[in-house]
Amino acid sequence: MTTTEAIRWFKHTFYQELGESVSGTLFSIDQLCAIAFQETGYIWRNLTAGHPAKPIFPYCVGDTLDTPNRSAFPKNRAALEAVEKGKEMFQIARKALETVATVDAGYAKVAKNKNKFCHGFGVFQYDIQFFKTDASWFLQKKWEDFAACREHVIAELKAALKRQGWQNKTSLTDTERVHVCIAYNKGKSDLSKGFKQGHFDGERYYGERIFEYLTIAKNVPPPGPAAEPTPVVNVTLPPPTEVEVTGKLFQVAVNAGSTLNVRSSPEIPEKKPDSNVIGKLPAGQIVQYLEGKKTADFWKIETSRNGAHIVGYASPKYLKPAPAGETIEVVKPAEVPPQAGIIAAHLTPSSGTIIARANNAGAYSLNEKGMPGRDGADAATRCAQIAAIIEWLAVDKASHKRYQPRDGMTFCNIYAHDFCTCSGVYLPRVWWNGPALIKLAQGQTVVPKYDDTVDEVRANDLYRWLRDFGPQFGWRQTSTLTKLQEAANNGGVGIIVARRVQEGKSGHIVAVVPETASKRAIRDNQGNVTHPLQSQAGSTNYRYGTGKTNWWLGEQFAESAFWIHA
Repeated sequence: MTTTEAIRWFKHTFYQELGESVSGTLFSIDQLCAIAFQETGYIWRNLTAGHPAKPIFPYCVGDTLDTPNRSAFPKNRAALEAVEKGKEMFQIARKALETVATVDAGYAKVAKNKNKFCHGFGVFQYDIQFFKTDASWFLQKKWEDFAACREHVIAELKAALKRQGWQNKTSLTDTERVHVCIAYNKGKSDLSKGFKQGHFDGERYYGERIFEYLTIAKNVPPPGPAAEPTPVVNVTLPPPTEVEVTGKLFQVAVNAGSTLNVRSSPEIPEKKPDSNVIGKLPAGQIVQYLEGKKTADFWKIETSRNGAHIVGYASPKYLKPAPAGETIEVVKPAEVPPQAGIIAAHLTPSSGTIIARANNAGAYSLNEKGMPGRDGADAATRCAQIAAIIEWLAVDKASHKRYQPRDGMTFCNIYAHDFCTCSGVYLPRVWWNGPALIKLAQGQTVVPKYDDTVDEVRANDLYRWLRDFGPQFGWRQTSTLTKLQEAANNGGVGIIVARRVQEGKSGHIVAVVPETASKRAIRDNQGNVTHPLQSQAGSTNYRYGTGKTNWWLGEQFAESAFWIHA
């Protein structure tokens, strides 16, 4: 089974039981699926094809590391047998190892050592270090009872929630759910460190794995007669957040060409008026009223814009009751780009012509031999491939004239295009002009010809292209820097794009890229990303950097947006 297939199997097989367990809590079915796959999925994913549901549980044991690789009790067989009922527990733990050894070659090899035994028990894993205080759970082999495992994991998650100081919250974001899982794994999560916390398996941290599996689980629909089998694809992005309409709907009423600011707090900061702007809504955008007095300067509102879930504060002066029958559309990006109608535009160079990084930038895409790509089946592989793309493009290398500033020109759009192209994502270098778009929409065939049917696309144009065509080519907006960085860290493609106020002046576009062991985004004490990890060409070229604070909110820019692609 692939990871997606395995998580789908677990979610569908135990959907009712998992739902009963999380009912009345802040946790989710998908969160439990992520923990189960992280802890024991490597065992049961290979059993489920030929086994009914119940028999997987006796095999959900593991972890045979003794000292010096283990510091917690018991460090070895002697330490376990030295405590009350320890000898009985060793025999049980030894039998558990022999059981899992029948289905896992790695454990079969370990089992040859008669002093080895399992330390972790249950589909969600409960460590034998707690034997001294909870002996009956282990001695009675409660790990074979799914109800007991579920009861225990919920209790542990509640304890982790309390350690995080979130016991009084009324809801959790997915980011917070991951941090609770990190606390479940290591005691407490440091929000300022993001998801790079918990056990490190040589490639990824526990928190990163949990987020990857949570994302997959969220993309698996609930079981039911109408549910289609989950496609076996590389799931990278969580689905757009749905908006449950329970309150009054309003429509943004601003002048043409203007937008309504949505702010993170109900105020306009005196020194930096735009510092708390989290979104700009155009005329006609439908929003849901959440709270605020009729005469207040700000109302709390909720909406979705190109797939981005936006919750914040806006002036009611620019909101009017929505027409009857209106709703809030949640845009879902296309899974595959269009194959007919308005399709991707590319210029094809003459036969034998190589478009290389060493040449000055033009309207053609790179076609050098050995160009790296991104097609990994898991987040670790995708992130490694993106890192290889960044190193290969080497945007700061002087000999790569394609990206170097010259004659007052910069080439952020060229670099973003090349980065996306190598990543297997369409971001245009050229795009159809008006007459060509009309013909394509009518079903006619149009051949890309420079300055005839297509024109070069610059950063300002890319802002508009993403707004108008991005979802058809798999792009969607996201609302926060934290979500943007999380998408990149999961091996997705992220960008920030800003359009200049003054037409003819250059806008700007940057790639937001996966964090590495040494290159990190900057987060505040609450875990919110304040400076994502970026890669860019521009007046300054760099492979990795965190950039100027909120550069996209500069007064020279009219609009900006965060976009992500699987």
